[in-house]
Amino acid sequence: MRDSETTKKTIIKESANLFNTKGYKATSISDITKATGLTKGAIYRHFENKSDLEEQALRSLSGIMFTQLGTAIRAAKNFRSKMESIFTFFETYMDSPLYDGGCPLMNAAVEADDTNPLLRGQAILMLAKFKDAINTLVLNGIRHKQVNTNVDVRSFSCVVVANLEGGIMMSKLEGNKEAIMISIDHLRNMVDAICLDNNEN
Repeated sequence: MRDSETTKKTIIKESANLFNTKGYKATSISDITKATGLTKGAIYRHFENKSDLEEQALRSLSGIMFTQLGTAIRAAKNFRSKMESIFTFFETYMDSPLYDGGCPLMNAAVEADDTNPLLRGQAILMLAKFKDAINTLVLNGIRHKQVNTNVDVRSFSCVVVANLEGGIMMSKLEGNKEAIMISIDHLRNMVDAICLDNNEN
């Protein structure tokens, strides 16, 4: 049982790297067998089909991302510093990404369509989790009297996620950090606008 679990983790890890760098549609089972050293039969003993593997690979990438973000957020003491920890994560992404190939949410979203409902569903869950995390930070900020009660929480979280993901996409495409830095500067101004104490550290 232990060897089986290790094998499955290896398949997911190697597949996730391939999917995130080469693309979900472009990566074949043969590519995965070469990367893992396993046979197709061994892979299909652990996954129903390629779509099942794609879903679990994206779930693994999502786990890595949110574990890292969650650790940074929990270490921060207030709303402003918690938002800053998110900005720092994306600000340093171009220099030290958690994984090759860029943001897994963005990559999966580009390829996810009605022909691949499992991948699309997992990408939607990942997006929802990201937005919900921002919602929670804002609501907690309001509860602790750090954030203006008039803020539109859903709109704020949507704009934050859209700016971060869009900034990463543009910076990756252009090969420099300008777009993500401009996006983050805009989001810092948004945070300033809703914080009750603009001198909060």
